[in-house]
Amino acid sequence: MATAPHSRTPAQTPAPPSTLIASVQRALRLLEAVGSHADGAPAKQLAREAGLPLPTAYHLLRTLTYEGYLRRVQGVFVLGDAVGRLARDEALQNRRSKIESSLAHWRDAIGVPVYFAVYRDGEIELISVSDTPTAPAVDEWADFRETGHAHAIGQCLLSQLDDPARRDHLDRHPVRPITPYTVRDGRALLARLRTTERTQPFVERQEYALGTVCAAIPITAGSAAATMAVSLPSHQEQRLLPAVDRLRREVGQLFNSLAFSISI
Repeated sequence: MATAPHSRTPAQTPAPPSTLIASVQRALRLLEAVGSHADGAPAKQLAREAGLPLPTAYHLLRTLTYEGYLRRVQGVFVLGDAVGRLARDEALQNRRSKIESSLAHWRDAIGVPVYFAVYRDGEIELISVSDTPTAPAVDEWADFRETGHAHAIGQCLLSQLDDPARRDHLDRHPVRPITPYTVRDGRALLARLRTTERTQPFVERQEYALGTVCAAIPITAGSAAATMAVSLPSHQEQRLLPAVDRLRREVGQLFNSLAFSISI
């Protein structure tokens, strides 16, 4: 009988690299075997499907169960919670990669550094920044989490919180001078947060870093507060509002295309 054009005879099959760790290979084959059975399978069946001696399979199944990658339920093995965490971590990394590539696109299209941040678990979290040597991001010389009152990113995030959450944040991270231009006290900051319209960007001029201006816009990310921002040297301030307006249009078009998710 003629051999299929792309099939390999045993003599043609390449030998596995000598650096492969055999026990890891066997464990992965067992995980694949378990994953092929929605209702689980017993050890003897899994050993047979993975091509392993039964004692070896038993040892690996016990180890995988101990580590949470498998569970034994009524004599059969099923996938454990640790496998689900791996899948979630991979999905999270995929979302982060999509965010980073989107920020890089906007950075190049607009010609300014672009930032993405969220408010999570009571803190400001800077998720990603995209800049270039010719358009560098602001140096985080003072912790962004503790100085939210002083930069546009923090002000935009705080504006999206309800009043108790906002006051709680400021109790933990009180307003304090960062530069001569920083908002002077909590009362003045709260007034600014209340009076800035939702459709308007938050703009700060040298409040966080001398020689730098920044503008931030609110972003819908499920129930979380989120923001995107741009920054420029203060001598290029005339570019700031056109840049953040273009960012808002670009983000809106991408959301409308359903091609982007910022659920982190």
